[in-house]
Amino acid sequence: MTAVGDVSGADAGKRSVVRSLLRLWPYVRPVRARLGTAAVVAIVASCTGLLIPLVLKWIIDGPVADRDTAGVWLGGALLLGVGVAEAALFGLRRWLVARPLAGVEAAMRADLYGHLQRLPVSFHDRWASGQLLSRGTTDLNLLRLFLAFPLTFLLVNSVTILVGCGILLAQEWTLGLILLAPVPPLIWLCWLFEQKYSRASRQAQDQVGDLTTVVEEAVLGIRIIKGFGRHRSQARAFRALSDQLLGTEMYKARLLAQVWALILILPELALGLALVLGTVQVADGGLSAGTLVAFLSTALALRWPVEAMGFLLAMSNESATAADRFFEVMDEPVPAEPAGKREPEHGDGMRFAGVRFRYPDADPATPPVLDGVDLHVRSGETVALVGATGCGKTTLTALVPRLHEVTEGRITLDGVDVGTLPRHRVRELVAVAFEEPTLFSASVKENVAMGAPDADDEELWRALHVAQAAEFVDALPEGADTQVGEQGLSLSGGQRQRLALARAVAGRPRFLVLDDPLSALDVHTEAKVEAALREVLATTTALVVAHRPSTVLLADRVALLSGGRVTEVGTHDELFARSVEYRRLMSGSAAREADREPGHEIREGAL
Repeated sequence: MTAVGDVSGADAGKRSVVRSLLRLWPYVRPVRARLGTAAVVAIVASCTGLLIPLVLKWIIDGPVADRDTAGVWLGGALLLGVGVAEAALFGLRRWLVARPLAGVEAAMRADLYGHLQRLPVSFHDRWASGQLLSRGTTDLNLLRLFLAFPLTFLLVNSVTILVGCGILLAQEWTLGLILLAPVPPLIWLCWLFEQKYSRASRQAQDQVGDLTTVVEEAVLGIRIIKGFGRHRSQARAFRALSDQLLGTEMYKARLLAQVWALILILPELALGLALVLGTVQVADGGLSAGTLVAFLSTALALRWPVEAMGFLLAMSNESATAADRFFEVMDEPVPAEPAGKREPEHGDGMRFAGVRFRYPDADPATPPVLDGVDLHVRSGETVALVGATGCGKTTLTALVPRLHEVTEGRITLDGVDVGTLPRHRVRELVAVAFEEPTLFSASVKENVAMGAPDADDEELWRALHVAQAAEFVDALPEGADTQVGEQGLSLSGGQRQRLALARAVAGRPRFLVLDDPLSALDVHTEAKVEAALREVLATTTALVVAHRPSTVLLADRVALLSGGRVTEVGTHDELFARSVEYRRLMSGSAAREADREPGHEIREGAL
């Protein structure tokens, strides 16, 4: 899987940093008053620092020149007061922004998570999980830092530089013009830097997403990596991606170093020239020593605001890239919910009428996965769906709870098209259990209760008994309250599959869709599960993907899926008698099932 939102260099060059960052306004709006207050406080604090050179001028040209000791002490007290006021104002600014910006980040993260839950399965099939994870963590943290620091200080520093330049020109306009001479080339350098840094920043953040994906897959697949002794090759792959990221980060560092060096050198040259000319004017008597000290002190006070502009621009570019990556996901359209209010009424069961399906990103020239499926599962009936590997059985079952949307045709539940029902209502009516069981880092009880949030302990244990999971769950250290670990990997494959089955039947669903739910069970456990499952299937309408005769025998009828269509429907005996393809499928399954019988190896040896 890959992130489809990667931006090429050309696209990154065309994008606007300002437009990207303005998209954050809906999240910033609720806290705009507090952020605005913090910005005003920061501007006042920064401009307060510019009073120090003026106080120095007064001290030198007044009390020092007049040898007034009391005046010098008064000047020192003024300097101390200005410094304390500046520090207090900056502390107030930090206090004002801390809580609201944490709230902005939390709101964006919640929106991202909620949006990911609503997006269709086809979106998650296309996107690497590491790319989504990096957008929800690294990128959002970067945006919070931008709102806390660069957003404010781009404004604060700009105002401070303008006020400082005004003070410089007011003190000695000729020297002020010398200091302002580097401004035009610096503006051009910053524009050029922004163009290059934007592309490098986007590339680095996408590489972080790729690296996150590799780490996540390595952690989840650690048993496979160790089992096949592939830790060295995995480490090499990780190092290769890490080296790519390192190269991009070093390129970013070089860009930043270059622009920062120029931002430092040009003003320093201008300041040196102004110092020489100012000293000459003082020597000639055309300028007071206090004015020169105040001029130079003001110029030095402006060094940090000027020098910081390169760093602030770099952070702003990275934040704009983070905003682009965040909104790439948020801009993905969520399928509209139907406005229909009709509820299914018991009676018609589950019906597929002319169902065609093609994956959204599939080549239009390729044939559809499903091409005109017609099938009627009568109310209270269980139909087994069989077919060769890759014929579309799992895809068909995913269409019922609307994990994918049909391309053409319709699926109805008791006469109501699932496309006219809200997704949450469809999933209340239809319970599913997949061949690959997915459990969450939670307790056994919490995992099973996902299928019936309102079920009491009695209902949950009933479901565990149906799935033949009650015995092993009861033997766990904390029973049903035992944490199963990430993806339930502390349990065996058969145990995970039984819990997934228990989750499906816990809510006594009206419709049940099971995708080969017994594939990981041994023959003895399978027989027990089938016996208990018959009671559940007797009270529901079920479609069961089956690969083995024992699972097929749970069904009232069997549907053979071939070539994207249901080609045969009947009982197991009827299909076995008239369908060559069905006999071949079942004969192969029966042979594989016989291999699992106890003592089979001994019988082979005896032969």
